[in-house]
Amino acid sequence: MTSLSDTSSKPRRGRSLGFTLIELMVVLVIIGVLGALIVPNLIDRADDARVTAARTDVNNLMQALKLYKLDNQRYPSAEQGLEALVKRPSVGTVPPNWKPYVDKLPADPWGRAYLYTNPGVKGEIDVFSLGADGQPGGEGKNADIGSWQ
Repeated sequence: MTSLSDTSSKPRRGRSLGFTLIELMVVLVIIGVLGALIVPNLIDRADDARVTAARTDVNNLMQALKLYKLDNQRYPSAEQGLEALVKRPSVGTVPPNWKPYVDKLPADPWGRAYLYTNPGVKGEIDVFSLGADGQPGGEGKNADIGSWQ
């Protein structure tokens, strides 16, 4: 009669303990299918996050510009630009009650400066980003994101 300890110490014969090529191929196909379904959704989420960040930046810049106007009775000129929110303008009419309105000017989520027009095309003034493609107009992630939205 053999005890349990005797059978556990004997080497097994027959099937080895590794994976077969077919099993590995099935796992790789499953991972590939899951990746093909999930990755596009993650990429779309990143684009959505960039658009949301740009909208937030535009709204913050518009609030700073409104405070600038409250203190100085007018918005910065097109020549002074958004830089007037960070540094006292030295060109054009020097604002009498200037103070810093933002610590630094943000870049849009695609690494470009926000644009400012005074007078604006779609409002009294416009602050906007040209979107992912950096070109006027566009749709989806390439659409302009501005203070008029």
